[in-house]
Amino acid sequence: MGTFTATLEVGNLNGAEFASVEALVDTGSTYTVLGSDLLETLGIQPTERRKFQLGDDSFVEYNMGEARLRLEGTEHTNPIVFGPPDVSPLIGAVTLQISGLVADSVNERLVPMPPIRARPF
Repeated sequence: MGTFTATLEVGNLNGAEFASVEALVDTGSTYTVLGSDLLETLGIQPTERRKFQLGDDSFVEYNMGEARLRLEGTEHTNPIVFGPPDVSPLIGAVTLQISGLVADSVNERLVPMPPIRARPF
């Protein structure tokens, strides 16, 4: 599967201020990761700390919080990881699911999720 980037707008929970970043779409990553310096500048506060396993099998701990994210015409609050200040922004699977989007890696774009089949009640 190829990788590509998408424009992500990041804002505080009240939506008063947003910043735009180019972020790598990574469906293999659970959460969206942004630099802690950007998040703090927007007034986004960490609410918890979690342990994560990296691709090289090492473990790290990072703060997490909530941010308002705009992606491909959607806007929702999302859990986010406070990465190191120099981290490359990354859009994870949870943000894609919350936004109702899937990665079209062939055409390097995000597209609306197909309708979900549900059993009638």
